[in-house]
Amino acid sequence: MPDRILLTHGSGGSLARELVEKSFLKVLNNPLLARLDDSAVFDFSGTLAFTTDSHVVSPIFFPGGDIGRLAVCGTVNDLAMSGARPLYLSLALIIEEGLAMSDLDRVVASIQRAAEEAEVKIITGDTKVVSRGSADGLFINTAGIGVVPEGVNISGSNAKSGDKVILSGNIGDHSIAVLSKREGLSFATTLESDCAPLGSLVAEMIAVSSSIRCLRDPTRGGLAATLNEIAGQSAVGIRIEEEKIPVREEVLGACEMLGLDPLYLANEGKLVAVVPERDAEVVLKAMRANCYGKEAAIVGEVLSENPGRVVMKTGLGTSRIIDMLVGDPLPRIC
Repeated sequence: MPDRILLTHGSGGSLARELVEKSFLKVLNNPLLARLDDSAVFDFSGTLAFTTDSHVVSPIFFPGGDIGRLAVCGTVNDLAMSGARPLYLSLALIIEEGLAMSDLDRVVASIQRAAEEAEVKIITGDTKVVSRGSADGLFINTAGIGVVPEGVNISGSNAKSGDKVILSGNIGDHSIAVLSKREGLSFATTLESDCAPLGSLVAEMIAVSSSIRCLRDPTRGGLAATLNEIAGQSAVGIRIEEEKIPVREEVLGACEMLGLDPLYLANEGKLVAVVPERDAEVVLKAMRANCYGKEAAIVGEVLSENPGRVVMKTGLGTSRIIDMLVGDPLPRIC
C-alpha cells in the first residue's frame, strides 16, 4: 500500500478494499465485522441504549491518548452514563488526503486496545477520503449500543433535594494535556489526558446501589456545564464546595497562566453521579476501589431552593454562581 492516504482510497475500488482489509479488518477483526456487509446483524434481549458521537480533536495525538482512544471512550462513556453495559460500536472515519498511513495504523491500533479494555466490539463502519485541507488529518464518528440492566433508571431529570453529588476524580486533565501539545507548553511533571472507558466503574457503582439518580461525563463545558444541565433537567438547585473538587496543581497552574477556569474544562475519563444521601458513602467506596475512581469525592449536594441554579462555596467562604459556559475557550478539544 502507499505510505500516505490517496483520494483513490475513497473511490470504492481496489485501494479502498485494500485499506479496509489491511488497516481495519486486520486489526479490528471479529465475526460480525468480518462479514463486511452494509450493516451488522446481531441478537439482543432487554432494553437498549443507543448513542452517537463525532470526534475532531486537534492534534490527533496528545499525551495520554489520541483521536482513536477518544472515539471509543467517548461513546462507551455516553452509554455507561445511562447505566448501560456497552456492547457494540460502529466506526466511521473521514480521512484527509495525505495522512500518513503509519498515523492511521497507529490510530486503529489504539481503537482496538481501547475497545478491548472497554469490552466492546467494532462491528460495522465506513471510510471517506476528502481532499487535502478538508479534514485536518482525521475525523471519526462512532455510534454505540448497550443493554440497560432491568430496574436501572438513570437520567439527568432524576435529581432530588438532599442527594449528594460525587465526582470521580481530578478535572481538567484532558483539556490541558491537549492544549499543551497543541501550543507546545510544558510542565514540571508529565500531564496526560484522563481519556478512559468508564463502563466497569459504572457497573460497580450500580452493583452497590440501585438508586443512582443521575450519571454524566463532564466533557465539553466541563463540570460547570454538566451540573447546570442536571439542575435544569431536574428543576433543582445544586451547591458544590470548591475545596472538595479535586484538581491537579499542574492544571491549576496552567489555568492561572492562561486565564481559564478548571470548572469549564473538558474531561474524557471522569463522571458526575447524583445519588441519595443514604447511598453516598457506599457508592463512593465502590468508586474508589476502581482504578478510574480512586480520587472520587463528594463535592456537593442537591437543594430544593433556586431551581436550575448551581452555586459554589469558595475557599474564602463566599458564594459564586456557576453559569453555563459562554463561548468556547478551547475549541477542537474532543
